[in-house]
Amino acid sequence: MPRTSVSAAAQNTWSDPIQVVGSFNLSISGTFVATVTVQRSEDGTTWRNVDTWTVPSEEVGYDPILNYYRVGVATGGYTSGTVVASMNGYNVWPNRI
Repeated sequence: MPRTSVSAAAQNTWSDPIQVVGSFNLSISGTFVATVTVQRSEDGTTWRNVDTWTVPSEEVGYDPILNYYRVGVATGGYTSGTVVASMNGYNVWPNRI
């Protein structure tokens, strides 16, 4: 099961990317004034925003195609506090070659 996490107390702070296909969950906690962003990438290089949160949250998602995901605080998205976020993937395929 791939897992990644980040403790962000500044802008432009991201978790390491993980490859996910199928179900995944996201946990956001901490005391913060920030926008937490989940990003997806087909190649691990070009990132696109999937969704954002400004409060602690527990989420689940599903991606039928193997993609990279990461979570963090983008440039311009941080004011104060610390965001603690983690993503866990399930039903993964082997790494792309």
